[in-house]
Amino acid sequence: MESFPADFQWATSSESFKVEGGWSEGGKGETIWDRFGHEGLASVNQTADLACDSFHKVDYDVYLLRGLHVNNYQFSISWARIFPSGHRGSQSEKGAVYYDKLINALIESGIQPVVTLYHWDLPQALQDYGGWTNTSIVEAFKDYADFCFSRFGDRVKTWNTFSSPWVVSHAGYGTGKHPPGVKDYVVASYQVTHNLLKSHAEAWHVYNDKYRMKQGGKVGIALNSDWAEPMDPSRPEDIAAADRYLQFMLGWFAHPIFVDGDYPATLKTQVEEKRRECPHSEPARLPVFTSEERKRIHGTADFLGLNHYTSRLVNKSDGGCTPGIQGVGDLQAHVDPSWSSTASDWIYSAPWGLRRLLNYISAEYLNVTKVPIHITGNGMPTEHSGDTFNDTSRIEYMRSYINEALKAIHLDGVNVQQFTVQSLMDGFEGPQGYSKRFGLHHVNFDLPDRPRTPKQSAYFYSQVIEKNEKKILLICPCHLVL
Repeated sequence: MESFPADFQWATSSESFKVEGGWSEGGKGETIWDRFGHEGLASVNQTADLACDSFHKVDYDVYLLRGLHVNNYQFSISWARIFPSGHRGSQSEKGAVYYDKLINALIESGIQPVVTLYHWDLPQALQDYGGWTNTSIVEAFKDYADFCFSRFGDRVKTWNTFSSPWVVSHAGYGTGKHPPGVKDYVVASYQVTHNLLKSHAEAWHVYNDKYRMKQGGKVGIALNSDWAEPMDPSRPEDIAAADRYLQFMLGWFAHPIFVDGDYPATLKTQVEEKRRECPHSEPARLPVFTSEERKRIHGTADFLGLNHYTSRLVNKSDGGCTPGIQGVGDLQAHVDPSWSSTASDWIYSAPWGLRRLLNYISAEYLNVTKVPIHITGNGMPTEHSGDTFNDTSRIEYMRSYINEALKAIHLDGVNVQQFTVQSLMDGFEGPQGYSKRFGLHHVNFDLPDRPRTPKQSAYFYSQVIEKNEKKILLICPCHLVL
């Protein structure tokens, strides 16, 4: 029976490659997701060439945002639209003007832009030289971030350097299910994380040294993580396995930034044990930070962004010499059959996991730094069907997860300052193409002008925001349940 704080930030989001389209317009360079689609690797050979055509529909999208009553709009910049080759020498002014137009339109509508510098769409030109496995990318990302801060920072006050970097390491360079399609969970995946962390730190220091005093903004990182619940809470080995799951997903990035500049002791110990167990088939090779690099990385976030969608039940299991989180971590992850399923084979609704994860993050990473948590992504997909309005399953998912965030704030004292629903509209979902729909607004991809219409969940979310702002608490399943 509580409301969110008066200054709580309500947001929705999009990602550049999922919605922008205009894949080769305005001088934009090819990205790894463009290449992925053009090679026919998405569902039924779909591409993001046009996507939602947001490149030409800034006013349309901002109109939808105004209807939601959100405070913030979180979107990502396409690195290749700014620097087609990945480097400053190739700068596209038309690309920068597009983001100027979007940012200005948001501010004119009373909506604050929250900008992610990198959400997966690496310039293909950089991937041709190894992408995130090449240490030279650290300097390239630093220069790209510097340009963005300089160009847009007078209006943008909240920055995410990366969104879900674990997915880049895991799916892009580990399993190879995402572009660039590298299947190397022994070396490449760990080296990618190493370079992502150093890139994040350099971007933060650029802002801190050159722009913070004048612009007064904040720079953080949006990390994705499931909650890991022990399969049998009475078994110490399952409790330890659940902790390893969290360390291999969240701690891999959060521990260096928020604790001491280095990887978690549990992760390092587990990798070293596996190397001893498997001298002829090394399952993981974890790079080592120098003392200077550790100092450079530690403390480089003004908030901790969290992308959270689901939970797992975890038990101890001998992973042998198999690469990957479950093999190296000696664990197995499961879902409870009672949890509500979604159109995704990896998202199951377990809202209580969000509250437990928020408390875990607060205790594990923020007990010293005290920076706030921003929930930078939460949502679920539905199957594409003829019904463009009725998405009651999404409403129930949103209601339940928003409830758990409220409990964490009021009952547990966790400092959560933002909730972001993914996504503003349906978009190109990578390997699933347009078959999975995350949007609060339906997009008709069969028509060239890509019309958008609000779903039932859009009305629900706008009511949550509006009624919270008015401090009106209702107990009604069709409105607001808190």
